[in-house]
Amino acid sequence: MTITEIYSKFNACTSVCTDTRKLKPDCIYFALKGDNFDGNKFVSTALDGGAKYCVIDDVNAIVNDQCILVEDVLTTLQALATLHREHINIPIIALTGSNGKTTTKELINVVLSTTYKVKATIGNLNNHIGVPLTLLSFTKDLDYGIVEMGANHQKEIEFLCNIAKPDYGLITNFGKAHLEGFGSVQGVIKGKAELYDFIKQNDKTAFINTEDYEQIKQIDNYTNVITFGSNSKNDCTVSFNDANPFVTLTYKDKKIESQLIGSYNFGNIAVAIAIGQYFKVPTKQIKTSIENYQPKNNRSEIIKKGTTQIILDAYNANPTSMLAALKNLKQLNTTSKLLFLGDMFELGAEAEKEHQVIVDFIELNFENNIFLIGKNFQKTTTSSKIKKFKKFEDIKPDFETLQLENATVLIKGSRGMALERILNLF
Repeated sequence: MTITEIYSKFNACTSVCTDTRKLKPDCIYFALKGDNFDGNKFVSTALDGGAKYCVIDDVNAIVNDQCILVEDVLTTLQALATLHREHINIPIIALTGSNGKTTTKELINVVLSTTYKVKATIGNLNNHIGVPLTLLSFTKDLDYGIVEMGANHQKEIEFLCNIAKPDYGLITNFGKAHLEGFGSVQGVIKGKAELYDFIKQNDKTAFINTEDYEQIKQIDNYTNVITFGSNSKNDCTVSFNDANPFVTLTYKDKKIESQLIGSYNFGNIAVAIAIGQYFKVPTKQIKTSIENYQPKNNRSEIIKKGTTQIILDAYNANPTSMLAALKNLKQLNTTSKLLFLGDMFELGAEAEKEHQVIVDFIELNFENNIFLIGKNFQKTTTSSKIKKFKKFEDIKPDFETLQLENATVLIKGSRGMALERILNLF
């Protein structure tokens, strides 16, 4: 069956599904395979659960004529997404970066949604499976689609761009994330900048943060850009005011008081403002949408427990974001500060060095109540004021002795550490 014929079947369905536990009536089920699962084994379950068609790549999985046999389910899903993107032909805004992708995506979404019909990547479905699923959820009646792109190796962003074919692109930043796959910070820069390469090769539009030298360097002399930052010469001028604890900015003589912490969120907010301005969203609606946006899903959430203020930033961590969070905590005007930090993953050969860099910064800038959790932090050289625990369960006895009145607590670590569990100890 050709991809065009499969597309006809897709259009007769209500949605796309890859998990039989989340089936919707009359969906099209793609039997994806992984190291520890094979979706072909669940075809009967999918059909019994309401799937209208099942795309499979195992001839033995054929149950009836509702099964569509292809050479490879994943490549079919990706080709279908590209075909769909071409058919609906709506403007696509793509973004990537080392930190802040999801927060930035959500900020852009809330700003544009005040004026237009917009749909964005759900959660962080931003890889070679998530991007096709996002595109297939878009409809031609949308004014804009927002696609988040993640990567941990070079050529991944290039691959995703060739599927999504974005009209607009932005990179939040370049940092020390996924060093194991990219090999080095320069590898990260090269990999993320593949989005700019696509933009330049196809004469599309890039949004450039002029406060970030690396962005200017990577976009080079390309002229189809919209610039933003504090300099009045930018296409969109946004000034950073303060971040104690929440980021405040000035845009068109209006003060915008966000509910996001840390100066590192300035660029994320500023690009959402720049995109709103470019697409002619009224200033009042830009201001209101940003001020009403609240972070969630363990991303820089502010949580109150009695007189204690908790900064829950446990969705993910890398050396760049960890250091930024610590610098932000240091600047906060609060007397009692507690740190619960978990290991940073996917650093490869740089893991030992990067964890020690974090420890050295802590030693110089914080006095006590410092708790490090995980095998990587366990290997670091520290003074006696820092307490290290190999696994999460080991911290409970020490936690029970803490004085948490009028304290500010930072909880940060990679997703696999699941440090949000600390909330249950309060």
